[in-house]
Amino acid sequence: MSPQRLVIERLGNRGEGVAQLGARRVFVPYALAGETVAAEIDGEHARLVDIVEASPQRIAPICPHFAECGGCAVQTLRADAYAEWKRSLVETALANAGLALDVAPTVDAHGAGRRRVTFHARFDAGKARVGYMAARSHRIVEIEACPLLTPELRAALPAARAIAAILAPCGKPLDIAVTATLGGLDVELRGAGPLNDSETGALLAAADAHDLTRLTNHGKLIALRRAPQIKIGEATLTLPPGVFLQATQAGEETLAARVLSATAKAQNVADLFCGVGAFALRLARRAQVKAYDMDAGALAAMRAAAHATPGLRALEGVARDLFTRPLSASELNGFDAFVFDPPRAGAAAQAAEIARSDVPIVVAVSCHAQSFARDAAILLKGGYVIREITPLDQFRYAAHVEIVAVFEKTSGRKSAKRRLLG
Repeated sequence: MSPQRLVIERLGNRGEGVAQLGARRVFVPYALAGETVAAEIDGEHARLVDIVEASPQRIAPICPHFAECGGCAVQTLRADAYAEWKRSLVETALANAGLALDVAPTVDAHGAGRRRVTFHARFDAGKARVGYMAARSHRIVEIEACPLLTPELRAALPAARAIAAILAPCGKPLDIAVTATLGGLDVELRGAGPLNDSETGALLAAADAHDLTRLTNHGKLIALRRAPQIKIGEATLTLPPGVFLQATQAGEETLAARVLSATAKAQNVADLFCGVGAFALRLARRAQVKAYDMDAGALAAMRAAAHATPGLRALEGVARDLFTRPLSASELNGFDAFVFDPPRAGAAAQAAEIARSDVPIVVAVSCHAQSFARDAAILLKGGYVIREITPLDQFRYAAHVEIVAVFEKTSGRKSAKRRLLG
């Protein structure tokens, strides 16, 4: 296949350079806007062969595995242009939903680095290969280190290799999820299936050798050497196995600060899709909070942390599937403010009920620009206005962006505000 010359017009939603070739678009990974490149084209996708004319915004990557490992999409773009690209991801999603709204500059929320990581292990003739997936592939790229991880995860890769070597004879694709906690590494295995006595014994020894805080397999405890705890505001929370956390500590703290600021005058707050209480445990310092999630383990951990933290006001955790049984507008109207942070799919059904309510302040948190734009359109149609939309970058160099937005009700605002301030 002979390379063809392409002119890159822009960066796409996945961080790939986008070129126009006749009537079709071609996506070129690792190419930047304004560059002329030589690429081997296969349908809509192409492989970058050479950079004929480089962008003045091109810089050197920070990782030797960049362009082979699929974890990072954009490492070679100058910081200011990179931040503007992240902002454009939100602007484009809103525009595609028919919304012309102002989006604030991107806030860097990388902090010390990612506090959780998933390594993949695949096996060939009984030998384990451990690392990240290559882009658009299930091929494993073995790495020596990842510069995006917090220093507390420095020992995660050696531990993952040791675990993979023990489970190599089973030959099953394995995911090894590692979270940095106050007491060390918390490791959850997925894909191994039930373990025999020999495997369990070897994993127990590996947990000791690598000083793991906890080791679980599909949520089933293998080894517990210390409680896997994190701080959420003033609370100390013991993590359930495999539970969701924001990618970085800085990301969680930045989001929480904006949630607290937007709801500063509220005395009765709902936290929807609350997880382990990243917002609820902080809000409960000054407000009564009712927190909803379908993960019973996360709710139990949140309640235990709240009970053990002096000075928190009432914090109630309610198990409820908000996708199939969203809170109705009449239920929502009992609150002064609320925050909702759904998974990537968003919360269209819940947003529709929010739109029918008269709650004066709504804070939306999202990790997916398209579902956020859809849900925002529902709220706007229901009489809310946008106070602010801010992109946060806690997924550095990836084509993901976190969003926090504050909505205010316009219809019936006087009566709603009177309740909020009274």
